[in-house]
Amino acid sequence: MEIFLFLVILIFVIILIITNICIVPQSDVYIIERLGSYKTTWENGIHFKIPFIERISNKVSIKEKVADFVPQPVITKDNVTMQIDSVIFYQITDAKRYTYGIEKPIMAIENLTATTLRNIIGELELDDTLTSRDVINLKIRKILDEATDPWGIKVNRVELKNILPPKDIMDSMEKQMKAERERREAILRAEGQKKAAILTAEGEKESSILIAEAEKHKTILKAEAEKEYRIKEAEGKAEAILAIQKANAEGIRLINQSKPSKEVLTVKALESFEKIADGKATKIIIPSEIQNITGLITSLKESTTLPEEEKNK
Repeated sequence: MEIFLFLVILIFVIILIITNICIVPQSDVYIIERLGSYKTTWENGIHFKIPFIERISNKVSIKEKVADFVPQPVITKDNVTMQIDSVIFYQITDAKRYTYGIEKPIMAIENLTATTLRNIIGELELDDTLTSRDVINLKIRKILDEATDPWGIKVNRVELKNILPPKDIMDSMEKQMKAERERREAILRAEGQKKAAILTAEGEKESSILIAEAEKHKTILKAEAEKEYRIKEAEGKAEAILAIQKANAEGIRLINQSKPSKEVLTVKALESFEKIADGKATKIIIPSEIQNITGLITSLKESTTLPEEEKNK
């Protein structure tokens, strides 16, 4: 019986020891209380708590968390009511203050976010609200980080997920944006037409310049060709005249070498006179030297006809 009782007590002790061995996982911390008071904070690793005296008061994750809050109604400076929902990224940095600092800390953060958001948006007009998200995010994060520090919570980031103005405001904004887009489209179309007209005019100008340049080169080439033709023609005429003069000089030289008599020269002069008289001139002036030729011709005729008369006799 004693052995059985001993075994029961041993098994109970073993079970008690095993059940009081705690392994804290990574990124978690445990808050330990001894007899109802805070004792210590266990970080990751293996730990042993005293049975019936110590207990795990709270298990806290130190990972970064995300809280997505429902849309909150806010009023802008120009009295426009809109719905804004926000997202909070936070992390528990002190598990003890998080456990004992405030009851329902997430609810407290949500209410604090809504209050802060109303205060900030109340100082801005609608247009500023829609275009100043980064400024609003920074202001809310700074205020929340200071407010949640005693709770062992650090707010890392705040984002305004949606900003929803009333339907009539949205319709007006859509019409305004449509008008603005149409205005920009008209401006772009006008600028495009202007650039097209400028490019067309520049193209026509360049085309006219090229045509004028082509005409200029054509005229220059034509003038050069005519000039070269005239030069060649003049050279040809000069060569022809030179050839004639050379022929005349050669004829004169040959005549001089043959030493012609006066009568031959006179006959040549008559031949030349005959050629001159064969033209269209109405008056011909006969030099005195040629008039003396008549007697020569008569004597030549008598010398040629005398033998025939003698033959007849």
